[in-house]
Amino acid sequence: MRTTVTLRDDLALALERIRKERDSSFKDVLNEAVEHGVIQMQDKPHRQRKPFNIRTFDLGKPLFNGAEELKELIARLDEEEDLRKIGLK
Repeated sequence: MRTTVTLRDDLALALERIRKERDSSFKDVLNEAVEHGVIQMQDKPHRQRKPFNIRTFDLGKPLFNGAEELKELIARLDEEEDLRKIGLK
């Protein structure tokens, strides 16, 4: 059967990579991918995933109050790390 499909860019790139690796035709790679997908869809009905929940924690007040203070804190931590590496702290 001849038909036209519109693939997402990421899928088209992945199929093209596989085609090059296998030195095969795009048609053959696409048919194989569709076949695997159809078999999987027939074996396992589409299920809704459980919502992903993230536990949160209150870490308290930050050690800085703006971009400049953050830059200073990073510089101080980098300096302390450098001193630690050479054994001076």
